[in-house]
Amino acid sequence: MFVKEHAEQLMMEDLCKKPVDGFSAGLVDENNVFDWSVSIMGPPDTLYEGGFFSAIMSFPQNYPISPPTVRFTTEVWHPNVYPDGKVCISILHPPGDDPNGYELATERWSPVHTVESIVLSIISMLSSPNDESPANIDAAVTTIAVIAPSEPPMLLPLI
Repeated sequence: MFVKEHAEQLMMEDLCKKPVDGFSAGLVDENNVFDWSVSIMGPPDTLYEGGFFSAIMSFPQNYPISPPTVRFTTEVWHPNVYPDGKVCISILHPPGDDPNGYELATERWSPVHTVESIVLSIISMLSSPNDESPANIDAAVTTIAVIAPSEPPMLLPLI
């Protein structure tokens, strides 16, 4: 029970901090501290500028030992967002070695991460998509064509 109470305390402290520019969060239900409603403004000078994106950040009972999940509820066409809206970035992957060998253990979840660091990583993801390990291959191909139309198309390995 201590882990759950500690997780609730950490999440409430994060929720009460001054929000990151272009980001806001609140509880989906005041009786459930484990599900947050998150709003992110599309970063300037990106394909997402002017966009307003809603997501749900769900924390596991053993947070901060395990990472939360983030799922956009607004449709987002992005290489690192699965078609169902789930965000695929390194710091949201479980700690330890990557079974696929794409990420270093130091790039994955660590209990030192905060809601702020997660949101900053998502904003960074919107600014700089990682097309080397896409969650949405079609979005990766489209994004590459829009960002670098003069370069020849890159073939992505099927996983």
